[in-house]
Amino acid sequence: AGGSLQLAAARGLIAATTDTAMLTGWLAGKGVPPGLAIDADLRWAVLRRLVVLGAAGAPEIDAEADADRSATGAERAAACRAALPDADAKRATWEIVTRSTELSNRLVEATAQGFWQPEQAELTAGYVERYFTDMPAAARLRTAWVADAVTVAAYPRYAVAQPTRELAAALLARDDLTPGLRRWVTDLDDDMRRALVARTAVAVASA
Repeated sequence: AGGSLQLAAARGLIAATTDTAMLTGWLAGKGVPPGLAIDADLRWAVLRRLVVLGAAGAPEIDAEADADRSATGAERAAACRAALPDADAKRATWEIVTRSTELSNRLVEATAQGFWQPEQAELTAGYVERYFTDMPAAARLRTAWVADAVTVAAYPRYAVAQPTRELAAALLARDDLTPGLRRWVTDLDDDMRRALVARTAVAVASA
């Protein structure tokens, strides 16, 4: 209780659980394991998971943002809004990630980080191809380091499938990419390759 192992376990549980009653209770201070402090950081993690699962929405995000007016709180709120399981929210989020220059760099990055969620694969399926279509122009909108961060955060990392790799290959065949975009997509595609190899090996071993 109160140690780093407990905190790590709590973070893992929050990220994986579908027990919305437990998470809602934690936000209200109920059923919290002895020694675990639900500080601002954990509150945002819990709220984001509830948002992903459809058990919290814009009002809860706004209320938490009002309670935490720090710069970090604004970033966490942006990631939560991007994680909303709603087509209009995803459309607005993608506009921010690929076209908007109104938000701060950190808020754009946080928004990109919240977009893809494993539980929302059907909702975001259409954006897999759009990443490879839209990112070349998006990368030229921002300074190199911000473009790099957004390139990584917005990558469709949960679309682990050969068609995703084929889209990456087609993008890398273009001659108009920024150096950063080319470098990061090459690396991220290699991560995808490794994921597919691992998935195939597990399938063979389980057969």
